[in-house]
Amino acid sequence: MFATPLETATLPPGIRSRFVRGVNGLDIHILEAGYVPAGRALVLLLHGFPEIAYSWRKVMPALAEAGFHAVAPDQRGYGRTTGWSPDFDTDLRPWRTLNAVRDALGLVAALGHRSIHAVVGNDFGAGIAAWCALVRPDVFRSLALMTPFGGPPDLPFATDGKEPAPPATPTIHEALASLPRPRKHYQWYYATRPANAQIMHCRQGVHNFLRAYYHHKSADWKGNKPHRLAGWTAEELAKMPTYYIMDLFDDMPAAVGKEMPSAAEIAANQWLTEAELAVYAGEWQRTGFQGGLNWYRSRTSGTFEGELQLLPGARSTCHRSSSAA
Repeated sequence: MFATPLETATLPPGIRSRFVRGVNGLDIHILEAGYVPAGRALVLLLHGFPEIAYSWRKVMPALAEAGFHAVAPDQRGYGRTTGWSPDFDTDLRPWRTLNAVRDALGLVAALGHRSIHAVVGNDFGAGIAAWCALVRPDVFRSLALMTPFGGPPDLPFATDGKEPAPPATPTIHEALASLPRPRKHYQWYYATRPANAQIMHCRQGVHNFLRAYYHHKSADWKGNKPHRLAGWTAEELAKMPTYYIMDLFDDMPAAVGKEMPSAAEIAANQWLTEAELAVYAGEWQRTGFQGGLNWYRSRTSGTFEGELQLLPGARSTCHRSSSAA
């Protein structure tokens, strides 16, 4: 685990790297822009997986120019933030959704704000941003999402005197595995013990794994044609790209490696240069991926869903954009 700021040479002008200590058991590494003059309205930027605070480097100067104090933390399990366990067999309670909200709320309070202008989230960070706004609307007064939010899970309704509904047969995982082209859901793959080692020690190396992953999820990938699915069925899910619904016997490096961009495509890429990608690769090679993967383990376990049922309902009609990488 590193506890030093990100090198200034890797950051655009006007962005600095530093730590906010003692937040919900963490020393949180942040990038910030627009930090002078003091007293500016705060915009909190929450990244996804496999990303880090650095993902917001091209957004932050524009926010600062618009008069805001833009702050992007490395979330629990990511980058240079410390105070979390990198083990598979760790206690998953710190990776509960509401504890991620507490991390964000603690950071806002530590920075001296009782409310902020907006919380903005991409990918996994969009879910946390949405929960922030739902749980503490007095603090997180507006919200921007780059991934849809489904709202709290429903409580079973009108069940008095009725037999519990039997579990679905087959399960969605069994149904995916039984397709003519057998498949599996990426979130449950990420929750498996081998996932971290398979990525860290993949044949193409972490740098090229990330290049293929970000390309496959970007608008540069010609197969990226988002559309609404008819339902949560194996047949419908199998229409999704293979970074979501993987071939059954692939690991993630194999899945995205099939879509590795050509040398010419890499050279022409202006939104993620090789030097910028090296920053991501360097951070992941230091920490491993298990910290980020533990969020998937927490989510897919179902262990902490009950506490989310206590919260008021909300729905989002947002549409997903390309990766913030």
